[in-house]
Amino acid sequence: MNARSEDRIEKVLQFLGQKGSYLILRELLQGPQRFGNLQSNTQLLPRTLSMRLKEMEAAGLVTRHRFAEVPPRVVYELTPEAERLKIVLDALEEWAKV
Repeated sequence: MNARSEDRIEKVLQFLGQKGSYLILRELLQGPQRFGNLQSNTQLLPRTLSMRLKEMEAAGLVTRHRFAEVPPRVVYELTPEAERLKIVLDALEEWAKV
């Protein structure tokens, strides 16, 4: 394994270890969602959810679509890169069942 791969693995594991990251990824794997939906389905505090979404956006895992409407509508969606994590998340879920 090369150093780049090891760095990416470390970053993903560190990210997944943060409160709520796994829950958010699992919800967004079901499709684009609004903040309120994510909050209801993950039971995260608004501040925690907001921080994680910003971190995920900065890491290139989530895109934030803001629509010019009143009231403003914002939808979050996984990037193709983040969707590739589904295999990893599925494996973790299988591992946790044992």
